[in-house]
Amino acid sequence: MNAKERVMRVLNHQKCDHMPCFGANSTVTYDQMEKVQAFWPEAHFNGEAMAKQALAAHSVLGFDAVRVPFCQTIEAEALGCELKSGGVEGIPGIEPRPPYQIDDTPILPDDFLSRGRIPELLKAVKILKKEVGDDVPVIGGIQGAFSIAGHLLETVILLKATFKAPKKIHAFIAVGEKAGTMLGRALIDAGVDIISCEDMSSSPALLTPKTYQEVVLEYQQRQFAALSVPKILHICGKVDPIVAWMGQTGADVLSIEPKASSRIAREKCGSKVILMGGADSATTLYFKSPEEVKAECEALIADGIQILAPGCSVAPGTPLENLLALTELARAH
Repeated sequence: MNAKERVMRVLNHQKCDHMPCFGANSTVTYDQMEKVQAFWPEAHFNGEAMAKQALAAHSVLGFDAVRVPFCQTIEAEALGCELKSGGVEGIPGIEPRPPYQIDDTPILPDDFLSRGRIPELLKAVKILKKEVGDDVPVIGGIQGAFSIAGHLLETVILLKATFKAPKKIHAFIAVGEKAGTMLGRALIDAGVDIISCEDMSSSPALLTPKTYQEVVLEYQQRQFAALSVPKILHICGKVDPIVAWMGQTGADVLSIEPKASSRIAREKCGSKVILMGGADSATTLYFKSPEEVKAECEALIADGIQILAPGCSVAPGTPLENLLALTELARAH
């Protein structure tokens, strides 16, 4: 099987030759940059460099998918947030000077898809699709509605407002959902095979499970219902208290970190949802040996993981041999 056949068979609950391995989040490292001669910050801003860097996930690591973009700021920048450069070693962020205050009415600009780096992102997808054809699936990354709302208001202000002014936050989450959905549809039109939605700010580490259920869930459901390709939902942290609701969003795949329990996810979500995950990105993948990476992943596979992946976004200084260990282990299953 080629990579796309392998991934799509797993998403369709069919048998394949071995377990797929790829990232729901960014997997770019300095070693890969050197090997393909595509570097930051250019690859965050230029479609050609972005595509070249993304291809390394398959050509260097042997992963079964390629993914763009590499940051969580595309929608926020296009909505008027001020971009903070990550320089040559990091990813762009958002300056803590939000464009709105809680009593404002946020707006989705008519020219949203032509703003910021969105045209270069869509260009990168088209280049990737031309390069890999039907051999490797292309993943397009979008941000979840609550996380985008956090950029529009500043995350701490948004979190406080969930208690102090809950009715006022819906306008911001609604704009976040519309922006992410609009970008998702444009990515699909450009050729992506899978959408990966990262909604970091809705993690139980930041948001109460009750607020997730009563506020965030409906926007995730609305967004996924509007996107016509398989969807991955990634929420950071120990998501056990909300994983049952994550399984009701319409996501085909739940990407979870090892601090969450894949057994609990399976019990609460049933067999319909595919589980994706692997070694902890901040500790095991970054600091430990390939043997320790494999041991941690073996335990997670035994607990029900069906797609092997870094637990979250990969630190760019992660040793190449630790990422190659993921590919090697997946091929053994």
